[in-house]
Amino acid sequence: MKMNMTIDFSFLSAFIMNHLSYMLLGMTVLILLALIVFISINMKLANMNKRYRKMMQGAEGANLEKLLMAHIDEVRQVVGQVERLSSEYQRIDQISKSCIQKLGVVRFNAFEDTGSDLSFAIALLDANNNGVVISSIFGRNESRSYGKPVVAGQSSYYLTEEEKQALAQACEKKVS
Repeated sequence: MKMNMTIDFSFLSAFIMNHLSYMLLGMTVLILLALIVFISINMKLANMNKRYRKMMQGAEGANLEKLLMAHIDEVRQVVGQVERLSSEYQRIDQISKSCIQKLGVVRFNAFEDTGSDLSFAIALLDANNNGVVISSIFGRNESRSYGKPVVAGQSSYYLTEEEKQALAQACEKKVS
């Protein structure tokens, strides 16, 4: 079953001809509305372009993009400097751990026939409690000095009581 569909354009054509003036008036109103919308959009776009140009001009006539790129370059340079300083800090920190950082001093009178506390024991240690204990024994007729190595807060040599006190004082000190 085949349907034969034909559209009668004569009716449509007659309707358009009878109402042509109304249709032209409606189309004219639509075109005028479209024109108003188009003009409004163009005005907003021109205003945005003006604001964009003003923003890109930046301070004192400099281009904002150039300013941002210059700041980015400066930030990159600063980051590089910070990295170099950080590695230098770590290197110096390692070196400083082997420098004398702790000190203990004990003064004493080694002999009864001498006045004042002219003898002393001094402990000089690094951050790992490695270093030396130096003693000086002062007498009326002679003076003697001794140096004894210290590793991890201990000496392989016999230490006098004063040397032990100086070493204990130095080992108690905190390294910052």
